[in-house]
Amino acid sequence: MAQSMKQMTQDFVKLERFNKGNFKRLQKKVYFILTTLKLVYVLTSPKPAEVENETLAQGRRRSKWEQDDYLCKGLILNAMTDELFDIYHSMESAGEVWTALEAKYLSENGGAKKFVVSHFLNYKMTDDKLVVDQVHEIQHIISQVHQQEVNLDDTVIIPSIIDKLPPSWKDFRKDLKHKKEEMTLKI
Repeated sequence: MAQSMKQMTQDFVKLERFNKGNFKRLQKKVYFILTTLKLVYVLTSPKPAEVENETLAQGRRRSKWEQDDYLCKGLILNAMTDELFDIYHSMESAGEVWTALEAKYLSENGGAKKFVVSHFLNYKMTDDKLVVDQVHEIQHIISQVHQQEVNLDDTVIIPSIIDKLPPSWKDFRKDLKHKKEEMTLKI
């Protein structure tokens, strides 16, 4: 366990730092790591209160929560740029940091949704680039749309992609539009 935790934290250090950009991506990556390390519970459970005549079990539970919270907070802060670290490091607990990040960056999510939808709708393939490269670009944009939890299903996405094909693909585009069988994005 100690070796796998060490490897996990080394891999975590390699993550791209959150810099006010895609919070949903950070949220999913961090949540995955915290779940794997069995630390995620400190984000939602309050610190066990220190009580008079505390039993040994109560003391251990509180001590474990404090240690787990310290690790959890450190992992979250480590995923941030220095600028954001300086803002959030003084907060009391991992849960407080997490709640503050969600309040700030999920509330700004409406603008991100509009941006990715606009990017998807306005994207056009050109003849001067390889179609395969442009397909990768559109796949990336679609994944951003899904990350922002925008509800576009295949009946909207597929005709849009067909319309985005380069001008030289005019005949192929026409054939695709007149196909009778249903198309899907699934591989």
